[in-house]
Amino acid sequence: MNTENRSRTRPGLRLGLPLWMIAALAALAMPRVFIHDTGVSVPGPVQGLLVFGPPLVWLIVAVVRRVPSPVVTLLAVGGLYGVGLAVVHNIFWSDVFADDPPSLGGNLAGQLSPGTEELVFRVATSASSLLTGLVVGLISGLLAVLVRRLTRR
Repeated sequence: MNTENRSRTRPGLRLGLPLWMIAALAALAMPRVFIHDTGVSVPGPVQGLLVFGPPLVWLIVAVVRRVPSPVVTLLAVGGLYGVGLAVVHNIFWSDVFADDPPSLGGNLAGQLSPGTEELVFRVATSASSLLTGLVVGLISGLLAVLVRRLTRR
C-alpha cells in the first residue's frame, strides 16, 4: 500500500480535515458553554459572537479548505461539540441547579427516587446536547454547501 492510499484511509482525511482540526473547531464553541453554565453575564454583542462566531468559522474553514463533503465534516465537528456540551453541562450540574434541581411533574411527580430523577434528567440533557451539536453542524454544513455553490458562479 503506497503512502497516498494510506493517507486516504485515515479517519480525519475521510472527514476532509485532520482530526486535530475537527477537535479544534469544536473547541471554538466551548467558551460560551462554560460562560453560560457558570452564570457569567456578557454583553449582547459578545454573546452574539460566542453563539454565531464558531459555526461561522466552521463554515469558512469548510469552504476555504474545500472539504469533499462539508455536511459530513461539519456534522463531525458538531457532534464533537455536542459531546463537549454534554460533558460541561454534567460537570456544572450541581452549580447550575444548586438547591433547586429539576424534578418530574404530573403523574411522575414523586414516583422516582431523587437519584433516579437526576439520572433521567442528566441522560436527557446529554441527548439534547448531542442533538444540539449535530443540528448546529448540519446547518453549518448545509450553509457551506450553499456558499460553495454560489461562489462557483
